[in-house]
Order: sequence, then structure tokens, then C-alpha cells
Amino acid sequence: MQPERACRHWQRASFQTQNPDAHMSGSSLKWIAVTPVKWSHGSELAEHFLVNWTRYLAQFALWLVLFSAALSALGHRVRQFVPAFAFVYVISVLIFALGQWSEANRYNLEPPLVALALGLAISNFLRLPSGFDAGFRVEFYIKTGIVLLGATLPFTLIVWAGPVAILQASIVSLVTFLVIYLAGRRLGLEPKLSAVLGAGGAVCGVSAAIAVSGAVGARKQDAPVAITTVILWAIVMIFVLPFVARALELPAGIAGAWIGTSEFADAAGLAAAETYGRMAGTVAGITGTADQATF
Repeated sequence: MQPERACRHWQRASFQTQNPDAHMSGSSLKWIAVTPVKWSHGSELAEHFLVNWTRYLAQFALWLVLFSAALSALGHRVRQFVPAFAFVYVISVLIFALGQWSEANRYNLEPPLVALALGLAISNFLRLPSGFDAGFRVEFYIKTGIVLLGATLPFTLIVWAGPVAILQASIVSLVTFLVIYLAGRRLGLEPKLSAVLGAGGAVCGVSAAIAVSGAVGARKQDAPVAITTVILWAIVMIFVLPFVARALELPAGIAGAWIGTSEFADAAGLAAAETYGRMAGTVAGITGTADQATF
């Protein structure tokens, strides 16, 4: 261990020893909440995993214990779950690492889309051990994700947004959901699939589609259909919305708000808003700044 790194490690350990309340406040969980970092070269990613492998191992062990306890309480065999979950965990980390690649947005390598494509390839072209079915509990992971997703939403953010922004977002979400749902029913889609598509388009894209899929008891194939639709639409709108806003000569701030409420996914909305923001001040008719478009 290098001297500087050892010094920082000692300082963190000393701080936690002298401040036991830090563990109670949740700061001790930051060590185990490790995720892949942004990287441009493979050596950067390799160094990240080399430095943080103990954190990933601890994270894996924590989830394994929690999920095993839950499945055991539900009457499932834990012995078969362990190797299957190890496979799912490693694949998930690698997919998220790919999503952190600096060129990922350029090639539209969104982690949900990559995971969906990989899952389709595995299920159709590879034959995994039958025991791995114990770890492929989609509904179980979805319900866990719903709880964690809600836990990450600070109430202060809602208050900070203000009543006007909340009202605007509510109207847009409700109208979008109803339009997509009714259009789906009109086209002969199942009610549950229409609801999943509506939520994916009206709320926050992939996360909403997954959450509502579990909530309404949709069929196994409904969530992947909604995810694919959401991502494809989001990719197309990255290019379409900025040029429509340009044709309307919308100010950067207004265009950013419109793009943000029109896109199906947060990342795609930010990308489209940034594209329009770069036009502000450089293209005739577009007023404002890049920061106003993305704020």
C-alpha cells in the first residue's frame, strides 16, 4: 500500500473510531455502497476493481445474506441460490461498468438495454445449469428495487421543487399515462401491458416500467417489451426534440423543461437538453445559456 493511500486509510479509520455516531448516521454504509466509476481506458477500470475488490466482495456478501435470509423465510432452497446469485451479481457489475464508459452514451449502451439484450441472448442461445433458476427471481428483485428506489427520493427535493413544478409534472405525467394507456387498449393490448407502457412513458422510463410491472402483476414478457419501447423512443427523441425546440425558437430554460417532461428516460432527457443548451448563444433565435437548459 502506498504511503499516501495508507495515510488516508488510517485517517478514515481514526475518524470512525473517534466518531461512533458516524456509523449511526449511515456514513459507514458508504464504504460498501461501491459502484463502477467513469472510465475511458480499460486500465482505469481494472485499477478501480483492483483497489476496491474488498468493497465489492463485502457488498456481494451483504446482499447474499439478506436475499438468502428472505428466500429461506419464503421456503426456497438457499444452496441453489448462492451460485446463481453470484452469476447475477458479477454480470450486473460488469453491465454497470460498461454503462460508465465515457463512450457509452455515444453508442447508446444504457445498462438496462445492455442487460435486456444480454438476457435475451443467454435465454435463447445458451443453456445455463437448471439450478440457476433459483437466482433468476425477477419479481423478487423488482420488489426489492421498488423499496430501494423509494428510499433514495429525499422529501426535501419535492419541497424544493415548489408547487408549480410539482403541478406541472403531475399534469404531464397523468395526461401522458392516460394517452398511452388508452392508445394501447385501443390497439388491442392487454390492460396490464398498457399500464406498464403508460408508466414507462409518463414517469421515469425503465424504473417506472419495472416497478409498475411488479405492482400490477404483469406477465413476464411485459416489462422487457416496455423497457425496449422506452429506450428506443428515448434514443429517437434525443435527436428529435432539440431540433423541434430549435424550430420553435424556444428559450433554453423553457426548452429544457419541455424536453425533460417529454423524454421517457432521465439520461436521455439530460442528453437532449445538453444538445439544445449547446445551441444557446451560438444559433440565431435561441436565447439563454446551456445551464438554463439542463437545470
